[in-house]
Amino acid sequence: MELLEKLNWRFATKAMNGQKVPQEKIDKILEAARLAPTSSGLQPFEVIVISNQEIKEQIRPHAWNQPQITDCSHLLVFAAWDNYTEERINKMFDLTNEIRGFKNEGWENYRQQILAMYPPRPAEENFTHAAKQAYISFSAAIIAAAFEGLDSTPMEGFSPEEVDKILNLKDKGLRSVLLLPIGYRNSENDWLVNLAKVRKSKEDFITELN
Repeated sequence: MELLEKLNWRFATKAMNGQKVPQEKIDKILEAARLAPTSSGLQPFEVIVISNQEIKEQIRPHAWNQPQITDCSHLLVFAAWDNYTEERINKMFDLTNEIRGFKNEGWENYRQQILAMYPPRPAEENFTHAAKQAYISFSAAIIAAAFEGLDSTPMEGFSPEEVDKILNLKDKGLRSVLLLPIGYRNSENDWLVNLAKVRKSKEDFITELN
């Protein structure tokens, strides 16, 4: 019940007060994002954590000048691989073998299937697929923030090209996909804070086939 109460409490915060979030809470959010499921377990994205105020100031004009960018405690940038490469795919499959301590024939056959399928595809198609995986982790971070009693604002409204330049993501083979400011709400200046949460009814949202 506690989780559902937290999810009812959260909303896309429109104003934050600049208060710093304890590092242990940020670490829990990042761990939730890291543990999120991804297709074939490839985790084809990274999370850049920005607490540096100067960098946040640089990003704000390229995010529709939204004040949460600079008034948050930490700004998370979810950045997807710009392409699937043999090196990247093999690195994750090798990591699985290393952690589990053995090689599995079925797993190795699956590796070859992925290597035959992903790298030959157009880079933009691969980026789109990788970006979809970032969204799963992004959702986990939002839920974890709410569980920790923290506010967040999911953002797609920004210029990825400009953010990529500021963070030098191209050199890392990454492209920014999503922004997540995390902090504490400024209730006095947030027009959304006292409005009822609006969601579809269960009847309009869920179809059960028994």
